[in-house]
Amino acid sequence: MIRKIYSLIIVFVFAITGLIIFDYYCPYISECFGYDLEGHGLFGIAMANIVSGTIGLVVFGGFGMAVAPSITNFILGYSERLAITLSRIPTSDILVMVLGIGLGLIIANLIGSPFAHLPIIGPYVPIIFSLILSVVGAKVALRKHTDITDFFARMRGASTVPAPPPEAPKAQVLEKDIKAGPLGDRLYSNNKLLDTSVIIDGRVMDIMAAGFLDGKVVVPNFVLEELQKLSDSSDNLKRAKGRRGLDLVQDLQHSYGKQVLIVDYDFDDLGDVDSKLIRLAKQTDSSIMTNDFNLNKVAEIQGIKVLNINELANAIKPVVVSGEEMSVYLVKEGKEPGQAVAYLDDGTMIVVENGRRYVGTSIEVIVTSVLQTAAGRMIFARANHSSKN
Repeated sequence: MIRKIYSLIIVFVFAITGLIIFDYYCPYISECFGYDLEGHGLFGIAMANIVSGTIGLVVFGGFGMAVAPSITNFILGYSERLAITLSRIPTSDILVMVLGIGLGLIIANLIGSPFAHLPIIGPYVPIIFSLILSVVGAKVALRKHTDITDFFARMRGASTVPAPPPEAPKAQVLEKDIKAGPLGDRLYSNNKLLDTSVIIDGRVMDIMAAGFLDGKVVVPNFVLEELQKLSDSSDNLKRAKGRRGLDLVQDLQHSYGKQVLIVDYDFDDLGDVDSKLIRLAKQTDSSIMTNDFNLNKVAEIQGIKVLNINELANAIKPVVVSGEEMSVYLVKEGKEPGQAVAYLDDGTMIVVENGRRYVGTSIEVIVTSVLQTAAGRMIFARANHSSKN
């Protein structure tokens, strides 16, 4: 039934459009029939108007009937997708956004009215202001969601005596606190949650210095606690890793100030740090930065965006192709007879055939093949006997 109603409306709109267009060109049509026809017609309407209107109704109405099914399907499909999207947004967000758009349109009309009388561009200035300020109003309202809802709650509470709220489950209370805190940006989130492995790794400092990380870099309190446990460990290696991680967090705070957030959120019902990190990322719509392969896979399965520094490092390694010549320093002998091993600046290992006698020197080599492994790339080359440094 709804399809038939949409189709009738589309046909009616097309027919009326054709009537208006052909009526506009009526003087040209009247020239074809003679100007004397303008003074005669049914009910005092000129014959030229009747002819042009009939043609417009028939032509555009028929075109509307032809395209009505396609337009109807598009409207119904788009409205269904829009309804699904809006159903995922909290009702309070929609109401706050509508309030922001309304205020933006009011301000736009107040500002744009004086410009409406300008020649040529005058009619378009209020439209431009309306588009810009409505979007700005929606964004500001969503950013100030908590303040707006609290304001209306106080107004309502002033007129009625509030009943004591029922005790909510601890997980729900924590989620509400998170959304009201520094990670509760309801419009979008560019937050990056750092896990223990990526902090100990230390390369995140260099990535931030290069300007490749936008948004907030977030270190949850439970990650700091894990670093503290490592720094207090009796194992020398673990103790060194923990202290290096704590030093890095301190350096991040000193170097980047407000871009680095230390948030005091925890989930008592979860034991391990990875599970807590995944839940915090889901509740705040944040990304996770990690070098942990297992955490990477689990987070991706649950629809969380993961930034893996190891994958980034592999992606930006220089491309080497077979037949390319390069100069390398041979640092040690290889496993097979006659082999020697060299390393590029990024740590990529180069196995050089017939290079054992050149260990401890720099030589020219020719790349024979490149092998991609789970641990990274391995380059195979042979010594270029025609030149030796």
